[in-house]
Amino acid sequence: MGRFRIVRALLQASLAGLLLHVASVSAQELEPRSYSPSPVGTNFIDVGYTRLTGDVLTDPSLPVTNVQARINTYTLAYVRTFGVAGHSASIAFGLPYVSGDLSGSVIDAPTAIHREGMADARLRLAYNLIGSPAMSVEEFARRAPAAALGVSLTISAPTGKYEPSRLVNVGTNRWSFRPEIGISRPVGNWFLEASAGVIFFTDNDNFFHGNRRSQDPVALVQFHSGYTFRPGLWIAGDVGYANGGRTSVNGVANHDRQSNMRYGLTFSAPIAVGWSAKLAFSNGLVTRVGGDYRAITFALQHRWFDR
Repeated sequence: MGRFRIVRALLQASLAGLLLHVASVSAQELEPRSYSPSPVGTNFIDVGYTRLTGDVLTDPSLPVTNVQARINTYTLAYVRTFGVAGHSASIAFGLPYVSGDLSGSVIDAPTAIHREGMADARLRLAYNLIGSPAMSVEEFARRAPAAALGVSLTISAPTGKYEPSRLVNVGTNRWSFRPEIGISRPVGNWFLEASAGVIFFTDNDNFFHGNRRSQDPVALVQFHSGYTFRPGLWIAGDVGYANGGRTSVNGVANHDRQSNMRYGLTFSAPIAVGWSAKLAFSNGLVTRVGGDYRAITFALQHRWFDR
């Protein structure tokens, strides 16, 4: 294998590590309270920062070692809740900016790259089927907490910065669709949550000078357990598992099927009327292929109601 092909293998294997946390479209993203109810006419603006560091695990048969990722992601998101057929629903839109560095050794020769720019935009539609009727702010304040079952669809659009002359990009030049079902159940001051979903990917038809890059679906399962001290003040432990996602280029499969598990901790607290802050940490528990990374997220959220 020539040096060019080895470098290509390094960067292609590292691509998963770079994109794992871009735009929070990670197959292993840990996000508690995704299906918690809110009154209709609630608006949220969220500004977040994530620092991602860690190893990128590649095919051990390749002469590639010490692959490291250091990625900073800045995200601006808007969420609005509304009612549909007597049930609560929401729409969310997120736009991230990413600055990332990858480094490693190819036959003991140092190799490094830097990528920066707008990443793929994300749209999420959610609908609560059971246990979360459409309620006004006053009705919501008087409600008795109950279990809720909801579904969602997250769409990632190919709006990010992408150059087909590069193997590693911030944007993916493809669409992805993530249908999911989730349940949330309060138990006194405690809450239990679980969700299951699948990410489907369209092909990238212009991967590195016109090649076709495909990816198998990724199955996702998450569990969260937390305690609410008072409204807006809560802490949660998180566990997530991702399986699948093997890629291929022009029909030739790569050895990069995921079978990864992560754990994390999330803390949220109100800081002023209508304002809250969130701090989250996650780490790899079992990583077969891809990013064995540590992630720290800090976010500020502003909430207001329609009047």
